[in-house]
Amino acid sequence: MTYHPKSEFLQVMTERGYLADCTDLQGLDKALAAGALPGYIGFDATARSLHVGSLIQIMMLRWLQKTGHKPLVLMGGGTTKVGDPSFRADERPLLTQAQINDNIAGIRAVFASYIDFGDGPTGAVMLDNSEWLDGLNYLDFLRDIGRHFSVNRMLAFESVKSRIDREQSLSFLEFNYMILQAYDFLELYRRFGCRLQMGGSDQWGNIVNGIDLTRRVAGAEVFGLTSPLLTTSDGRKMGKSAGGAVWLDAGMHSVFDFWQFWRNTADADVGRFLKLYTELPLDECARLGALGGAEINTAKIALANAVTTLAHGAEAAKAAEETAREVFEKGVSGPMSAHESGEDVASIQGRVSSLPTLKLTREELGKGLSIVQVFVRSGLAKSGKDAKRLIAEGGARLNDEPITDPGLVLDAGALAQPVKLSAGKKRHALVTLDG
Repeated sequence: MTYHPKSEFLQVMTERGYLADCTDLQGLDKALAAGALPGYIGFDATARSLHVGSLIQIMMLRWLQKTGHKPLVLMGGGTTKVGDPSFRADERPLLTQAQINDNIAGIRAVFASYIDFGDGPTGAVMLDNSEWLDGLNYLDFLRDIGRHFSVNRMLAFESVKSRIDREQSLSFLEFNYMILQAYDFLELYRRFGCRLQMGGSDQWGNIVNGIDLTRRVAGAEVFGLTSPLLTTSDGRKMGKSAGGAVWLDAGMHSVFDFWQFWRNTADADVGRFLKLYTELPLDECARLGALGGAEINTAKIALANAVTTLAHGAEAAKAAEETAREVFEKGVSGPMSAHESGEDVASIQGRVSSLPTLKLTREELGKGLSIVQVFVRSGLAKSGKDAKRLIAEGGARLNDEPITDPGLVLDAGALAQPVKLSAGKKRHALVTLDG
C-alpha cells in the first residue's frame, strides 16, 4: 500500500518528484509533524560556486524551510581535504585551506538567493565540518568511532563496489570519507538536534552509515532521505552544457546563458523540471508540461524565467528573456538592425547587454585581431582549431551573416559598433571596443 504523508514537507517531496528513498518514511513524517525539525545536506567546497547539478538539493533545503523546518547547510571544509569517492573514477585533486575558504564564501553567496539565514526556529545555518574534524585525535577517533564500522559492509556499498569492480584505485584517504560523513551526522545531532540528512541517491550508503552511527553512539532516532540522480531525457548528466558546468554564480556563468540553458530544455523534460526547479503550482506545471508543438516554447520560457528568478532575481530573468527575444526573434545584430527599426544603437545595446561580452582595447586590437582568435577569446570556441572547424562547417556567424574566411580580421573600424558572434543557433556573444 502506498503511504500518503501528512507533513507538508513530505507531501512536497513526494508530489514534486524529489523523493527517491527514505529510511523510515512514516517515522520521519511523524517527526516532521511534531514541530520544526533541523535537517541538513552536505556540500564539499571543491569550487567557488555550486552548479545546476546541485540545484535539486538546494531546492530541498528551500522547501524544508518553506514548510516550517530548519535547514542546515553543511560545508565540507574538513571532508574536502579528503574527497568524496562516490561513483568517481579517480581521486579528487586536493585543495589548499585558502582555496577551500574562498570556495565556501562563494557558495554561501549562492545559497543566500534560496534560503534565509538566521537564528530563529526556521532560520538557516551554514556550518563547516572542519570545526569538529580538524581537531580530532586519530587514536581516539579510531577507538570511539571507527569500531562501529564494518569494512565488509562498507565494501558492499555500490559507490565503493563499482570503483573496485572496475579495478580503479581507491585510496585509504578516500575510504575514510564515509566514516567522516557519518560522524558529521552524529555531531549535528549533538549540536543542533539534527534528525534528518538528505542528499542524492549516490549518498545512500554514506547516509545509512550516519544513521547507524548516531543510533549506536547517541541512541537517537534519525532519518535519511534521498533524491533521484537526475539525467535529461537524452541521458546526459544534469547541470552540464556544451560549454561545461552551468554554475549558479553569475560571475562564472552569465545570467543570459543560465536562462538560455533552461530555455533549451528538451520537450520531454519540461513538466518534470517545472516541478523540481520552480515553485509554480503543480496544476500549472502539469498544464505547461502537457503543451505540444510550438506551444511547448511557452512552457520553456516559463521554466527559464522561474528558475532564473530564484537564482538571480526577477529583473535579471526579465532582461534575459528580452535579450533572447531580440537575439533570436528579431535578429538584432548591430547598426543595421538599428537603422532598419529606427531605434538608436545604444538602446539595442542596452537590451542585449546580458549577453556574454568580450571587451577589446585598442592596444589589444593593434592592426587587427583574427576572427579565429576572437571566437576563442569570447568563449565560443575552445581553441583555434575548434574555431576553424566551426567556420568550415558553416556554424560561425558575424552579425547573423555566415563567416566563410578564417583569415578575416576585425579592426577598430569593424568594432565602431558592437558586433554579435554566433556559434550555431544557440550560443552568442557580443564583441565591443573598450575605450
